Amino acid sequence: MLKTLLREVRQYKWPALLTPVWTTAEVVLWIFIPYVTASIIDKGINAGDLRAVLRYGGIMLILAFLSLVFGFLAGRFAAYSSTGLAANLRLAMYRNIQRFSFSDIDKFSTAGLVTRMTTDVSSIQNAFQTLLRTSFRAPLNMVSALVMCFFIHRRLSLIFLVAMLVLAIFLTVLITRVAKLFKEILQKVDALNAVVQENVSAIRVVKAFVREHHEISKFDRAALSLFTMNVRAESLMALNHPVMNLVVNGCTIALSWYGAHFIVEGSLTTGQLTSLFSYIMTVLSGLMMLSMVFVQLTQSYASAVRIVEVIDEEPDMANPDEPVTVVPDGSIDFDHVYFSYTQGGDYALEDISLHIDAGETVGVIGGTGSGKSTLAALVARLYDVSEGSVRVGGRDVRAYDMKTLRWEVAMVLQKSTLFSGTILENLRWGRPDATYEECVEACRQACADEFIREMPDGYETLIDQGGTNVSGGQRQRLCIARALLKRPKVLVLDDSTSAVDTATDARIRETFAARIPGVTRLIISQRILSIKDADRIIVMDNGRVSGFDTHENLLRTNAIYREIYEMQTSGGEGDFDGR
Repeated sequence: MLKTLLREVRQYKWPALLTPVWTTAEVVLWIFIPYVTASIIDKGINAGDLRAVLRYGGIMLILAFLSLVFGFLAGRFAAYSSTGLAANLRLAMYRNIQRFSFSDIDKFSTAGLVTRMTTDVSSIQNAFQTLLRTSFRAPLNMVSALVMCFFIHRRLSLIFLVAMLVLAIFLTVLITRVAKLFKEILQKVDALNAVVQENVSAIRVVKAFVREHHEISKFDRAALSLFTMNVRAESLMALNHPVMNLVVNGCTIALSWYGAHFIVEGSLTTGQLTSLFSYIMTVLSGLMMLSMVFVQLTQSYASAVRIVEVIDEEPDMANPDEPVTVVPDGSIDFDHVYFSYTQGGDYALEDISLHIDAGETVGVIGGTGSGKSTLAALVARLYDVSEGSVRVGGRDVRAYDMKTLRWEVAMVLQKSTLFSGTILENLRWGRPDATYEECVEACRQACADEFIREMPDGYETLIDQGGTNVSGGQRQRLCIARALLKRPKVLVLDDSTSAVDTATDARIRETFAARIPGVTRLIISQRILSIKDADRIIVMDNGRVSGFDTHENLLRTNAIYREIYEMQTSGGEGDFDGR
């Protein structure tokens, strides 16, 4: 784990290494200030020597100024390197997340990944900065101050050793108990983020069903659980200060009592006692800083584990050693395919065997949960089969370079997703080097050009986050146009015209037949009208293929298809493309 984290320091290595150097210089200079103060008192004030006061006072000011300069450099370098580490950690996680398959995303959950990239990384950033400065400064302060104490008066210095032993025992017990709580706190943060994310992404549904009170209650329960856990952890950590103050006050009393006796007997001067009071505060404050370092490192350890899990996670799908980089054609074969979303779980698809010719238009229909979308996801290798094989262009999809395969298999998913930016920028997700004319042509094929030109800024119209300023049907047509720009060999439309009126749906299908005749089209739909003119139709039922034939033949031979047809044609379908 430590190796993974330190690897991300990279270009910030030298600032990180120089921080302890500046810190050491700062401490060494500062530690002599109380010793010089003793000389001012003993050799200047008590001796009535003004020149000694000025001389030692000047030395003290120089030491203080140089210590301040080195402290500033240490702080600046620590902030620079820790912020850089945080940026690299976020980038490393983000890069690996882009390699994740759908199942990898499901494993960590979206809310969990957001927490790791924000809260957890901030925790590591603060811990690293503290580690660079305080973890060097505190021991140096303590050791230097103890050395000076033993140099001034050996017997009095034993007070500090006893105090350090008491605090060390207390801190060990405290950190052991707090460590477990911090891990639980991060899990509570994940749960809270999940509630917020779900609510914000579905805010229209919440308001449509007047469920604001329910959502507030759900958030309140998650927030209260996090509050309770934080209070438990902070209550234990709060013991640190009173115990520290108790030890400091005890040391002060002991030092005053025994110091007075030693002054009377002549083995200690007033100036030396004054410097010892400064050193006792240095020793104990150093120990207190160390305790905070341990607490913070304990807290950040849980974050570090979660971050490294994401960075080191090997996606469950990877390219073969010698991947195929050319997809010959758009033919698709399913050879005794079984698929389960979880290892050892129920099969979502069972014994699927199909052959689809290149350039063929195939419809897919079936009830909710019958496996239609899962079937399509396997073609683009968004998931890997549990058993059997899926072939595109005559080759197993696992033999292809994944970028090559997914470039040639364009998918328009059920959820039409647009990104912040102009319409043109969204279209060029399909092909970054596409010309304006090519974007317009793709939109014509998707029947989107007409409504785009009616917008005030045409193709330069800005799309709000999530595409909230266009209708559902418009979003779907833009997503289809984006997929067409890839010029794929296989086009998968996963219920991607559900928000489009039937007339526009028919126009899109007619355009496809006329303008992209060589592309294999896999059209998943709940509407018979969207697929009845396909070359063949797959009827899915509970993860199995119930029928695979033309519209006319299925009406005669397949009871499920006939039932769907009769229900839809007898009841009629409404046309809609509203916002």
